[in-house]
Amino acid sequence: MNTFLETQRLVLRGFTEADADHLLALDNDPDVMRFINGGRPTSREAIQTQTLPRLLHDYPCFGTRGYWAAEEKSTGLFLGWFEFRPLDDHNPAVVELGYRLNKAAWGRGYATEGSRALIHKGFTVLGVERVTANTMAVNTGSRRVMEKAGLTFLRSFTEEWPEAIEGSEHGEVEYELTRAKWVQYA
Repeated sequence: MNTFLETQRLVLRGFTEADADHLLALDNDPDVMRFINGGRPTSREAIQTQTLPRLLHDYPCFGTRGYWAAEEKSTGLFLGWFEFRPLDDHNPAVVELGYRLNKAAWGRGYATEGSRALIHKGFTVLGVERVTANTMAVNTGSRRVMEKAGLTFLRSFTEEWPEAIEGSEHGEVEYELTRAKWVQYA
């Protein structure tokens, strides 16, 4: 197993082609996908031709990937995934933080725990200077995780959605944490 990071309760590891079934189940839960695509189902073909290639992408500036499968350390149960990827393949200075966890993992602190660990590794090992995260303005759960992970609200904005979903009319929000601010409070 290609372990990238371990926390008290999580193992973050590189994805493999064998994760297709886990991803299919995750992306076919309407509650998980509510703020991503309105809860519409995802096909196996889309997982294999779009999702997995994105999750398997290596970033030269990190020398590793930007997406990791999240497993419960004690059981090996697949919980979802975390994103901590450079916005530019060749520059680690600014990364995007994200997470998608199955419902069984919600409300148990896994998203915050994984996010904090990635932020720590980013600022101490990977050369990151700024972490950013976005979500729909109405996604209060994700916004709370961002805040508990140390990010602060930066701005609200609107984008054109290819297919509007419920809540998209309220726009998006961006949160951030700089290395300087993290060091100040770490």
